Amino acid sequence: MGLKGFAEGGIASIVAGCSTHPLDLIKVRMQLQGESASIQTNLRPALAFQTSSAVHAPSPPPRVGIITIGSRIIRQEGTRALFSGVSATVLRQTLYSTTRMGLYDILKTKWTDPETKTIPLTRKLAAGFIAGGIGAAVGNPADVAMVRMQADGRLPVVDRRNYKSVLDAIAQMVRGEGVTSLWRGSSMTINRAMLVTASQLATYDSVKETILEKGLMRDGLGTHVTSSFAAGFVASVASNPVDVIKTRVMNMKVEAGKTAPYKGAVDCALKTVRAEGIMALYKGFLPTVSRQAPFTVIMFVTLEQVKKVFKDFDF
Repeated sequence: MGLKGFAEGGIASIVAGCSTHPLDLIKVRMQLQGESASIQTNLRPALAFQTSSAVHAPSPPPRVGIITIGSRIIRQEGTRALFSGVSATVLRQTLYSTTRMGLYDILKTKWTDPETKTIPLTRKLAAGFIAGGIGAAVGNPADVAMVRMQADGRLPVVDRRNYKSVLDAIAQMVRGEGVTSLWRGSSMTINRAMLVTASQLATYDSVKETILEKGLMRDGLGTHVTSSFAAGFVASVASNPVDVIKTRVMNMKVEAGKTAPYKGAVDCALKTVRAEGIMALYKGFLPTVSRQAPFTVIMFVTLEQVKKVFKDFDF
């Protein structure tokens, strides 16, 4: 297969990523709802519980849904704000998705039984875990930049980072926080990518194979849309808790001489659950599904068409 799988997967992922970017931005804003403002400004220990009746923390603002947040962004920041960080999305898909799609294709081809032309589900999942983990490690800098650019509009004007582009974001992070900041939250990014890639790609392949084997539909657009929608839903359920924690860790503001809001992913998860309840891990689930399902559909439908274009090429 060589480089062809990487090129096909990369093109399909970039098209899908740009098409669904506004939904991804709304998802990030929803996942940051309820996060204590004092955590971001380090005014007191993160999520410390008050025991004195004389001191009361201000009540958090009511949580709002996908339509309200989308409308608020357009009203307060303008329609263009829905595409804040789209340059980071392009870079992320170029690095992360190109790598994971290409590696998955190589591993799937390598592990397919030459006689039966089939591959067990366990091996599909294993291929997804490996490909997703490597892809996430490669694309983490763009992922951090994307989260920060998407979240910037919710901050007070004086606290905004005002990145001009993904390259500007990466340069500012390196200058202000060091090179290691580009891999902040990488453990969560890798875990999420492993879950998403394994569940998404394995589900798509398995559902598509089942539909064709049982003769429910022919190998065409209907099969591709059905299989990819199922894959998007499964990936959303599997990855949302990790995605919430990843978003918060990547978005936290770390200032010299002050204690970081979170020590790491586990600390963030514990503080989030203690303060907001276990269902806080499924914040933004509706926009996650609303974004993941069309993203997956667009990606696989585009991929199937790109494969037809490249079928006579060998590289």
